[in-house]
Order: sequence, then C-alpha cells, then structure tokens
Amino acid sequence: MLKVGIVGLPNVGKSTLFSALTKKQVDCENFPFCTIEPNVGVVEVPDDRLKVLAEISKAQKMIGAAIEFVDIAGLVKGAHAGEGLGNKFLTNIRETDMIAHVVRGFESSDIHHVDGSVDPVRDVEVIELELALADLAAVDKRFESLERKARGGLEKHEGHLLEALRKIKSELDAGRMASVATLTAEEQKAMHEMPLLTMKDILYIVNVSEEDVKNSAWESPLGPDRAAIPVCVKIEAEIATLEGDDANMFMEEYGLTESGLDRVIKAAYKKLGLMTYFTSGEKETRAWTISEGMKAPQAAGVIHTDFEEGFIRSETVSYADFVALGGWTGARDAGKARVEGKEYVMQDGDVCLFRFAN
Repeated sequence: MLKVGIVGLPNVGKSTLFSALTKKQVDCENFPFCTIEPNVGVVEVPDDRLKVLAEISKAQKMIGAAIEFVDIAGLVKGAHAGEGLGNKFLTNIRETDMIAHVVRGFESSDIHHVDGSVDPVRDVEVIELELALADLAAVDKRFESLERKARGGLEKHEGHLLEALRKIKSELDAGRMASVATLTAEEQKAMHEMPLLTMKDILYIVNVSEEDVKNSAWESPLGPDRAAIPVCVKIEAEIATLEGDDANMFMEEYGLTESGLDRVIKAAYKKLGLMTYFTSGEKETRAWTISEGMKAPQAAGVIHTDFEEGFIRSETVSYADFVALGGWTGARDAGKARVEGKEYVMQDGDVCLFRFAN
C-alpha cells in the first residue's frame, strides 16, 4: 500500500487537510505541535472504472486500491538537532514512500504563522534544509565508516555504496537534495539500505484561499522546479462533511470538478509512476496498484507471492474492451481476451485472470 507522509511547518493546514482527505477527525487546533503522534488514515483510491466492472461481472464484493496518509507533526527550524519534537518526526517521515509537503499560501490574521509572515518559498526551504541536514548527519557517519574500512578492502556492494555516498554528500553539502545526485544502477541498489529523506519523491500542496481556488490562472509561488497543487483546505474540510449531490453542488460553486483527495492521489500516482489493473469476477472485483513498466508475473505477485513464483500466463482484456463486450464471455468470443506470458508489460486498466502453478 502506498504510504504518504504529510509534512510542513506548524499551522499550515496539514492536520485539517488530513481530516478532509481521510474523513477521520484529528486534533488540529490552532497551535504548534498539537499533533504529537502521527495520525494514520487509509483511504480508497477513487476510480470510477471499479464500479463499472463490478456491475458487469455482477460481483458480490468490490474492493478499491488503497492509499495510506500519515499526518506528521509540524517541523521547525532545528528539527534535525532535536528542536520542537525533532528527530522523532524525522523517523516517522523515513517510514513513508513519499512526502506531501503542505505550505501556506493564504493570509489570515486569525491563524498565526510560526515565522510571523506568509512566505511559501521560505517555508519550503526551511523544511528541505531540515531534511537535508538530517540526511547529511547520517551520510557523514556512514561515509566515514566506509572510508576507514576501505583501507583494508571493501565488498563490491560497499564500494558502490561509498561512491553513492560521495556523490550524495557533495549535493547535501551544497544545500541540495540527495535526489539530484546522478547514481549508477549499482549505486542506487546499494542505497536501498539507507532510505534518505531527501531521496523521496515530494508532492507540494499549496493551501490557498477560497478566492485562489476560483482563479483559473493561479500560478504556483514555488516556481517551475517544484510542481505544486493548489488546494483550499478550508473548502476540502467542508466537502468532507457532505455526501453525493450536496458535495457535487458545493464543488460546482467553486468551479471544482473533483475534490482535493482526487487531485492529491492522482498527482501522487503520477509522481511515483503508479497505475492500476483489475481482477473481476462474480466473487470479487478489485483494483490493484502497480508500478509503470511492471511485467505480468510481478503484477500477479502483488496479489500473492505464489502467483509470481508459479506464474504461467495471464488472460488479459483492456478495460475498454471488457466494458464494450460485456465482460469475460463477450471478450473471449470477440477474440479480445489475450493470452500474455512472462514478458508482457502491464497497461493501465488491464483486466486480468492469472494462471499459476501450485
């Protein structure tokens, strides 16, 4: 399951956004550090295709793909050295797959900004610096250890790790994120043992005013190098209290065609290179999350490791054909149910039936 950590300075709207996204009420009072332990919410990934497939297959059960949001307490300057609640929060971030970085982009005399004024670029740089400094401390320690060991000889993977750390250290020393370092495939593999904060993908979310939401010409204050999504957390909190037509009517008032949840999840999937395939039958119709470029055996392994190990073939139909032809029987009769082998590269929306040896 995809795990996204929501981070930012205190009072930027992180916890309110989390509540809106997960419809799980958390303590989000207007003062720093109200979030002590990370709140966790598991949300179904919205996908209109799932219901269509379930109806065609007359499925008894329908299960969507899921995404886990972790609301991590506000970071402040000096967090890497223990300021605020410090390294405890940095540890929580390390356990996530990617970071959703929320910054404040609206003025309000009622909500205090921890640094006294609204400046999204400054806020981003504060958080990124704290993450970089935390990584630098870990990199320096491991780098020095490997350099000492190198005098007596290193294992092959240790050599790759040392070279990777040399490149990453150079970037961190210059105040840049570790993710900009150019690593070879071997060096990337070696870095798996060191899950650095600044190597994670970051999705920037700017908490904007209600007026900015209506502004189709809105431009991100973070510039072109930090792709950002505008979300009015106040509006999303209202949407979260509504259902069905009421929610749709409320969104229409602001010119919104989809909720912030939809936009955040879609952007997270795109950032991480993820897509969805389906299994569909009378017992169950289900959505599965996989990486772009994944082959059929690995996709089957997402369901169960036995499926990957004993993979024989996959019977595959595109979503469009499955719907147009009324399910498996129609697709087979029309010759649209393809038999795919171990080298088949999965496509978004594939409907699959895997055959495997026990």
